[in-house]
Amino acid sequence: MNSSRTADPRPLVAHVMYRFDTGGLENGIVNLINHMPAERYRHAVIALTEVTDFRHRIKRDDVQFIALKKPPGQTLWIFPQLYRLFRQLRPAIVHSRNLAALEVQLPAWLARVPVRIHGEHGRDVGDLDGSNVTYQRVRRFYKPFVSYYLALSRDLAEYLDGIIRVPASKVLQVYNGVDTERFHPAPANFIAPGCPFPRAGHWLVGTVGRMQTVKDQPTLARAFIRALEIAPELRERLRLVMIGDGPLRSQCQEILAAAGVADLAWLPGERSDVPDVMRGLDSFVLPSLAEGISNTILEAMASGLPVIATAVGGNADLVTAGETGEIIPAADPDAMACAIVAAAARPEAARAMGRAGRQKVEHQFSMKAMVATYQGTYDKLLHRSGATPTP
Repeated sequence: MNSSRTADPRPLVAHVMYRFDTGGLENGIVNLINHMPAERYRHAVIALTEVTDFRHRIKRDDVQFIALKKPPGQTLWIFPQLYRLFRQLRPAIVHSRNLAALEVQLPAWLARVPVRIHGEHGRDVGDLDGSNVTYQRVRRFYKPFVSYYLALSRDLAEYLDGIIRVPASKVLQVYNGVDTERFHPAPANFIAPGCPFPRAGHWLVGTVGRMQTVKDQPTLARAFIRALEIAPELRERLRLVMIGDGPLRSQCQEILAAAGVADLAWLPGERSDVPDVMRGLDSFVLPSLAEGISNTILEAMASGLPVIATAVGGNADLVTAGETGEIIPAADPDAMACAIVAAAARPEAARAMGRAGRQKVEHQFSMKAMVATYQGTYDKLLHRSGATPTP
């Protein structure tokens, strides 16, 4: 290892996740590293599988990226590899995220890493309500090796306390922050680059996210079709925008084509200009089956959009029904369609919700507040462990 790194007095935080690619969890890590004062901590990003070009979102040049190429499943052979890695890097903190990375806590404990934090960011499709007994047992097995837990919603904090039986003194609920300079309301009639629909005379309802089962974009496609059935007069101006790529993209295209409305929708795949795409919408929908605290909802609110979100995870922590948007049941295209129609039929009321959402983000979910919470937690736990960080 580089001798200058070894001599660097700043404590090293090793952020561990399953894969470092486009996603809300990963975007939260990017924001944290980019906005935390560089003089306080060094950072390493360790992916159990692979690190993609998403790493270029991190603006600091002193961050290490390590991909371990792990195959699926709980594989014991990776423990010696992780042990050696932690002994080499000598991180002050190992911060794992979600169940797929929880196993790193054991080799981190064996390698005598002073502080071992595990973050619960959201649920996967195999455990939408937290009732999966196998997942509960896995979390309980690794519990003795974790110093502290960060839960990104009240739902997840209550799960750790009530189901996994983690002492309340070892759990902190922390909200994500959003970059309100990068995500901000658009000027009048702003059009996202490449969008085929003029803003004048149209109402664009959209979503942004990985097109995977837990995100449930097909329900939004069906809700769009149902909205046009409920209010056929909206066919002239209601348009659907679905940004992202993944296995559900072709399914959504097929659903829309079968209903004869493919020409009323834009599904361009993954985009690198998400802030501009957000600014090109009139309302935002998150149809997920499970969430922690959604970065995408916060980005939509920061962009001044009214938000329609499913009643899962921490969505109701963010969206105040009737004030900044609406909360609807998951996997319910009829309820979603009614919310879409209501927003499109009363655009001024919807825009007022968007303005209220922007104000809520500025007051409660700022990037500054998030970074201060994480940095304060790191400082407190290092001090408690005896490995006090450099002032």
